[in-house]
Amino acid sequence: MPQSSEPLRKLGFLTIGLFDEADPRPGHETTLSIIELGEQLGFDSAWVRHRHLQYGISSPVAVLAAATQRTRRIELGTAVIPLGWENPLRLAEDLATVDILSGGRLNPGISVGPPMHYETVKEALYPDAADVEDFGYARVERLLAFVRGEKASDFSGTVGIENFSDRVQPHSAGLAQRLWYGGASLRSAQWAGEHGMNLLTSSVVKAEESEDFAEIQQSQIRAFRAHHPDGERARVSQGLVVIPTDSASAEQKAKYEAYAASRTPRTATPQGPARMMFARDLVGNSTEIAEQLYAHAGFREVDEVAFALPFSFEHADYVQILTDIATKLGPELGWRPASSPSSDSSSAPSSAPSS
Repeated sequence: MPQSSEPLRKLGFLTIGLFDEADPRPGHETTLSIIELGEQLGFDSAWVRHRHLQYGISSPVAVLAAATQRTRRIELGTAVIPLGWENPLRLAEDLATVDILSGGRLNPGISVGPPMHYETVKEALYPDAADVEDFGYARVERLLAFVRGEKASDFSGTVGIENFSDRVQPHSAGLAQRLWYGGASLRSAQWAGEHGMNLLTSSVVKAEESEDFAEIQQSQIRAFRAHHPDGERARVSQGLVVIPTDSASAEQKAKYEAYAASRTPRTATPQGPARMMFARDLVGNSTEIAEQLYAHAGFREVDEVAFALPFSFEHADYVQILTDIATKLGPELGWRPASSPSSDSSSAPSSAPSS
């Protein structure tokens, strides 16, 4: 796994996709333009967050369906879809459809657990089954089965002029191998490994064996691979918040440093009853950030990343950050950009959102 002499294999990024409640289209268009920019810069993957009843992307699968028609190469992921809000059969149909549209580029990330603030939303979400819904791993197993093409119905055949299948349609071969589990605990890491999934790690972990974030993340990744059929070859992607400042203006640098400083206190000790640990945001020039990553026990276990963009910056900030990641930090980590699908290889990335 990456040491200073070993190259990073895959470089991606994650965006939350904020929008204005009074005029939501520009925010969604900006998210799509950021994904397009990522492809132009040679990123391997672009991921979108999932936010229900908030002013961020509530339907990442729909957004990525649009992204499939604006991109040709970059992989498209969700980080993550909380399955407590979803019907696994219907979600399997949506995921397979978007994967077909993308040409096999979809990387769905999922997680389990009750929906956030469940007591306030359960009557709207599950009015007839709120107290009996199972929000555990069985929900993931149902999704896995449907995506893999196992039976979803006891009937197949023809009724009149209509044909019916007993499995989810369309079936997208290979999608099951691109399903990711977003885990923050040892139990989740082990479960994901036992069920042959890929593992998404982020800037949040559960403090179980240590109060050192990097040590916790390293332990979870090793537990995942120890229980995975592919062992050391099992895929893990790390998602820290990384903000390079190589081409940033003085004003941008000050904003980035203030943002990170405001979030640093929560990284000192476990937070809340669940004892969640948060990683420090990495801000600085690319050489400095690369040195910090190579010293990070969790990073040393992976050869692919999806660096998270900060929540509330301006579009121009994201353009600068992504450009520095692709042109400065990535090469510092030994990464090489993928070839742009554009027929005009000399075209420069756009700094303005699509209209």
